[in-house]
Amino acid sequence: MSTDRAPAAPSPAAAEAPLRVLLPQILPALVVGAGSGLLFLGISALSEEFKHVLWEDLPDALGIGGYSSLWMITMLTATGVAVGLVVWKAPGHAGPDPATTGLGGTPIAPGAVPGLLLAGTLALAGGVSLGPENPIIASNIALAYWAGRRLAPAVPGIAWVSLATAATIGALFGTPVAAALVISEALAGHPGPGSLWDRLFAPLLAAGTGAMTTQLLAEPTFALGLPPLTDPGWEDLLAALVIASAAALFGLAACYLFPYVHAVSRRLRHPMLMLPLGGLVLGLLGALGGHLTLFKGLEEIKELTANIGGWSSGELAKLAVVKLVAASCGFRGGRIFPAVFIGAAFGLLAQALVPEVHPAVAVSSAVLGVLLATTRQGWISLFTGAVLAASPAMLALLCLASLPAWLIVTGRPQLELDENGRSLR
Repeated sequence: MSTDRAPAAPSPAAAEAPLRVLLPQILPALVVGAGSGLLFLGISALSEEFKHVLWEDLPDALGIGGYSSLWMITMLTATGVAVGLVVWKAPGHAGPDPATTGLGGTPIAPGAVPGLLLAGTLALAGGVSLGPENPIIASNIALAYWAGRRLAPAVPGIAWVSLATAATIGALFGTPVAAALVISEALAGHPGPGSLWDRLFAPLLAAGTGAMTTQLLAEPTFALGLPPLTDPGWEDLLAALVIASAAALFGLAACYLFPYVHAVSRRLRHPMLMLPLGGLVLGLLGALGGHLTLFKGLEEIKELTANIGGWSSGELAKLAVVKLVAASCGFRGGRIFPAVFIGAAFGLLAQALVPEVHPAVAVSSAVLGVLLATTRQGWISLFTGAVLAASPAMLALLCLASLPAWLIVTGRPQLELDENGRSLR
């Protein structure tokens, strides 16, 4: 006689249990999502206004070219002095050294948030080639954790960290998809009660709210206007495989060099030595590489790709190399946006050397490779490469191109250091 039995239907109490857990998460996720998006938009708007003053109004009033070598060197050095003062004197010293932080992490003290936001705003406006992601995410985590632990002490602290991280990533990219990929990648190594979607519910809602807040108020876009790839062939697959792997090697070389370059600035110790000198170096490199090496890089990438074929291979190689220095100087900022710029420049370099390669294949594959090397976040690297091309046909190519690139970078040093200045793996 067969002993097989049909699975028992879940009891009403068991079916209602997930609802009792998930429904109370809706309001906190909405609040953290909207608050994170508004903070990101506020800091972005403030830095943009300050940027116009420093790089347009002030040099025009002085009769100096806004992007002349003299002005770039002066402004980057002055930015180093200003950020150095904040790091030296502000409570909490504007958070930890950005070279030792990634996306998310342990909440900093709320008293350090004003200094961190001020240092990040000054760096963004002053032309430092770092992105806004690390200061904004760290600040949102600190504020959400501080408020959440007081208003709802029974909720685990990690829940507030997850909400703020997801919300800010959603706001940064203007879509919750990137946040869902990052959080699901993190949850994969930390099994817990409930299904994956149960645990993704609140972070995904926070990310969606942050993304909608950004979309409604600012309408950001990452699409570069590259010619669409409509009918990929074997030659496109080969190009994607080669370029992604070569870009991963280039990014990996930066990861190996990073601790040594960072050690030079660490020897200076005092922020009023390290940051002004770092600003001077960045100004000199800006004078060498031109104004496209300045700022966080998104608008500069669009300017770069708007003139495909108008850049020599030497100019593109110089742009890619110059961007690698800023993260080691102690300025508060993120490394994802500069890495995207480096990848785009590397892809255009490959396309300049082999004009038969489709521009969308070259740029997206190179961005994928550089991001895999510098972040080790596979999903976010794949997502960013696909979004830049805005071509559904690129997805299959990028998925395949990510595999050899991942074999190159896995287990190797990352573009992030521990507290002793050693590379993380």
